[in-house]
Amino acid sequence: MPVRPFGDLEAVVMQCLWRRGAPATVREVLGELNGSRSLAYTTVMTVMDNLHRKGQLQRQMEGRAWHYTPTRTWSEHSAALLQEVLEEASDRDAVLMHFVADLDQDGVAKLRAAVEAARRADAP
Repeated sequence: MPVRPFGDLEAVVMQCLWRRGAPATVREVLGELNGSRSLAYTTVMTVMDNLHRKGQLQRQMEGRAWHYTPTRTWSEHSAALLQEVLEEASDRDAVLMHFVADLDQDGVAKLRAAVEAARRADAP
């Protein structure tokens, strides 16, 4: 499934659900979001339904309400976005070189450790 960056409100809803780490109803998400902004129930419901149609949320009926959960973790979604950027790049090596050049020493060390961990996981 193609991954695209979320719209502003989609991103806020997804961040809310990722933070929660548990299924949530539209009303629960609305309650959390209305602390920082004023939104209508139908607005949040529409956004969550759209995210479900796009495959970003799964839902299960419990009682009389849908309970929504992300189909991917935040890390999985972010990795998919990075992968898509690399797939669309006309010069993948240049993109990777610019990415690595902008990392600080700690970032380079973490990247190196992640590469090594991935190699060990793929080793027979």
